[in-house]
Amino acid sequence: MKYKVVAVDAGRHAPTVERNILAKAQAELITAECKSEEDLIKATSDADGILVSLSQITRRVISSWKKNKIIARYGIGVDTVDLQAATDCGVFVTNVPDFCYDEVSDTAMSLILSVTRKVVKMHGLVSRGIWDRKLAIPVYKLRGRNLGLIAFGHIAQAVAKKAAPFGLKVCVYDPYIQPSDFVDSSVEFLELDELLRKSDIISIHTPLTAGGTNPTFHLIGEPELRMMKPTAFLINTARGPVVENQALTRALQEGWIAGAGLDVLEQEPPDPQDPILKLENVVLTPHYASYTEEAYLEVREKAADQIVQVLSGKIPSFLVNKNVLEEGS
Repeated sequence: MKYKVVAVDAGRHAPTVERNILAKAQAELITAECKSEEDLIKATSDADGILVSLSQITRRVISSWKKNKIIARYGIGVDTVDLQAATDCGVFVTNVPDFCYDEVSDTAMSLILSVTRKVVKMHGLVSRGIWDRKLAIPVYKLRGRNLGLIAFGHIAQAVAKKAAPFGLKVCVYDPYIQPSDFVDSSVEFLELDELLRKSDIISIHTPLTAGGTNPTFHLIGEPELRMMKPTAFLINTARGPVVENQALTRALQEGWIAGAGLDVLEQEPPDPQDPILKLENVVLTPHYASYTEEAYLEVREKAADQIVQVLSGKIPSFLVNKNVLEEGS
């Protein structure tokens, strides 16, 4: 084989179809389970490309490479990669931008229905032999309620379409979108503060960013939670650190908001002693919203194909750090 590609998160993403795809570019696939910067440096120092899921690809890791050309991430978000460092070193960063639209939007809708109808709480009561529907009080009708979407990319747009038959009225906060770009007059664009005050359900779909004009790290903290209605619910299928966990826990304990449905947390996996795990007004799932068998096969194929493109001398079709082209790479 002419090239070496390392899958650095083989414990979570054990390769399946990737090996045969990479062979088209005469690339051998090596698997590793990296848990530290040192592990990553050791495993990838002589790689021509890497496949990554959760590992943090830092400047120190990137600077250690002798010849690596591409970081291909399984998924949409690239918050685990130091994009500036990759660009400075002439390394392509790719994602799979059309990954799991249906899966995550379906999960968001399932959490919306679960928390508003108190499905998990009632299941727990029934399984303990308590048959009393009065313990669900209060539950409010969905039809006519306001669903606020924070960010309005492809997944959030899918949520909006799926929410429509339930009679939910959709409002959106997204500083990167012009309302005039959308002909659907049923979607109302608002500033964040107004959306927080107006919405009965808020669903988060923003990427995680720490810098720039509109950083999303701790976008939702105590001030934002206090703006929400005491009858409102918060849904997060995006990234855990968009919401300040300590403030959310307090909001749920003290009744600032009615409940939450969370596929992601600020710390994953959470500390077993985290009080949010014990609250009855929260539905939690283990960052699995992107999962179906079909989606995970597709993301493997597309991530591996990005590496094949680069090793074949092409510009990858899902290039994230487009500035790398201006650096002459």
